Amino acid sequence: MNTFRAALLMVLSMGFFALEDMVLKLLGGRMPVGQVLMMAGTLGLALYWALMAARGRPLWSRDLLHPAVMLRNLGEGLAAITFVTALVTGDLSSASAILQALPLTITLGAALFLAEPVGWRRWLSILAGFAGVLLIVRPGAAAFQPASLLAVVAVLALTLRDLATRRIPDRVSSDALTASAFGAVVPAGLILFLIQRQPAVMPQPADLAWLLAGSLVGLSAYLAMVVSMRFAPIATIAPFRYSRLVFAMLVGIVVFSERPDAITWLGAAVIVGSGIYAMWRETRLSRAGRATQTPASHRGSAGPGGAGPR
Repeated sequence: MNTFRAALLMVLSMGFFALEDMVLKLLGGRMPVGQVLMMAGTLGLALYWALMAARGRPLWSRDLLHPAVMLRNLGEGLAAITFVTALVTGDLSSASAILQALPLTITLGAALFLAEPVGWRRWLSILAGFAGVLLIVRPGAAAFQPASLLAVVAVLALTLRDLATRRIPDRVSSDALTASAFGAVVPAGLILFLIQRQPAVMPQPADLAWLLAGSLVGLSAYLAMVVSMRFAPIATIAPFRYSRLVFAMLVGIVVFSERPDAITWLGAAVIVGSGIYAMWRETRLSRAGRATQTPASHRGSAGPGGAGPR
């Protein structure tokens, strides 16, 4: 029963994230993207600060000046700039499909920079996932969208964020990391706003309502995901994160009249299939490793670290 509840909450979380992306795309069509990021980051930080205050937890800690935390926030800010710009200037469905390559790039980054072992089967799944990305991006083809390259950069930035998270000391709480991530979006939005050199737009009441709704939905998505991970092992429910692509495709088709072609669908299927196989393989190897441990070493082993809200 707990596993079913966890899976349901994870699917609900991914649906909320897709709705948050929809709101960002709508607002980005009415005002500069940098302005949208500044407003969304400020409101998200305020809401999460209120949540932390209700729990009696401080927002600020000197631990947030740790180099790994700052590197994580750098990745968060760059990802916000590139992914939201990709949403606004391109198709939501294509950007979301490319985003699903994140588990594969994290595995690749862990192998290259953290010296984590990766077998040939997972190497093949990584290559297959990258082939799926190329099917969607299609550089040089008539269907090529420059926004797709921004989505690829967003994946690389999120990979940096999640790899940096693995180097953050355990004393830094997940709440503090989440709050600092919201805060990192504000200067990122300011930098983009200055680069774009577009005049600021006075938000209309409807825009502010959308912004509040998007922030509440995004916060609900994060909380639902956290609760989901408490009900069941991460390895069991992680594949349900790919349901976000289904919701994104539906939103793109219904709200924005997008019509992904057959090659885009194929690329998305290849990415999802490769990611699910890589997760399954990693879970199987982890279980085999635990089975060979002695009871003492198993009790002394550290649990897996978090990988950020998305």
